[in-house]
Amino acid sequence: MRIKPVNLPIALVAFVLFSFSCFCIYKTTQTNNQLINCRNHILEFKENMLHLRNKTEKNSQEMMKVWKQMKYEIMKRENKSGNLVVQKADVLNKSETVSNTFEDFKFFFPQLRKEGRIYPNVIISKGKTGVSFALGISTVNRGNYSYLKQTLTSVISRMTLSEEKDSVVIVSIADSNEDYLHSVVKMIKRKFKRQVRSGSLEVISVPAFLYSSMLNTKHLAEDSQKLDSWRIKQVLDFCILMLYAQPKAKYYLQLEDDIIAKQMYFTKITDFVHNMSSNDWFFIEFSMLGFIGKLFRSEDLTHFVRFFLMFYKDKPIDWLLDDIFQVKLCDTGEDFRNCLKRKKQIRIRYKPSLFQHVGIHSSLSGKKQYEKDIYY
Repeated sequence: MRIKPVNLPIALVAFVLFSFSCFCIYKTTQTNNQLINCRNHILEFKENMLHLRNKTEKNSQEMMKVWKQMKYEIMKRENKSGNLVVQKADVLNKSETVSNTFEDFKFFFPQLRKEGRIYPNVIISKGKTGVSFALGISTVNRGNYSYLKQTLTSVISRMTLSEEKDSVVIVSIADSNEDYLHSVVKMIKRKFKRQVRSGSLEVISVPAFLYSSMLNTKHLAEDSQKLDSWRIKQVLDFCILMLYAQPKAKYYLQLEDDIIAKQMYFTKITDFVHNMSSNDWFFIEFSMLGFIGKLFRSEDLTHFVRFFLMFYKDKPIDWLLDDIFQVKLCDTGEDFRNCLKRKKQIRIRYKPSLFQHVGIHSSLSGKKQYEKDIYY
């Protein structure tokens, strides 16, 4: 029997094709596995990166907490070395109630919402509260000229011991210049030791971040904007001081750092307030000039401050006093003469004035002022 020869080339080709197909299937499977592995590695890498980022952010937050704590400890040590009494806001009497009044700033200045608790730096304080009168004095650096020691000497020395016991004088250093702050504290500690020890004299300072958030620092550098920026800052300075003083006393008396007081001024104020025939008064003026010698009920201060913050860019603070009276107490469509008549009945003016303005060199650099109260 004859065997038919095998066509070797065809068989070889078939074998090669079969082998190649198997190889391709193997390679494809291997490639798919590699792609799956690669994708898994990428997902794992992304997950690790996300975890690392979260960890970094957490570490950053922890570092910020540590840094803030370090700054506080450094400041506390520096103040302790200078025999300053430093208190954090959260250890002050009624601190939660007090600090919450400052939350209004976050409504008017949204950039402050990222900050924590808004509160002045308390430099010297015994936490005195429950007195009849708080006297607020805001001070800034005037370069080579200063009237603060003269003002404090006049205000404090013309109180009796019992009047001093029933009051607290608050000096607010509304200046970011640390040299000026230290010079004021040093002067007060040396000149008014007894009042500092008794708690009748306090010193606070306005944190620098408040100014950077509330003021446009670019405007401060432009000559055309200096006057407006100075007036704006002055309104904010008074607002901060008023809110700090609010929980301390029944009444708040606004003074400035370049005035002198008459003999027995405090006795006259106390007698006048206690002998008022009506309690229906808006505020009392013990000086006709600017924002000097204005007496408010402490319970009303929040309303005044909110109004000032609404229009702090528009007018000086003493002009805003006129505006708030008209807005709150003059009826729509009312004859303005009737409103003015009522104004005289509830915006009380005491004569003669008990405070005189003595400063010539203004807190606005380069400006001189010679205003005097003609009723003093």
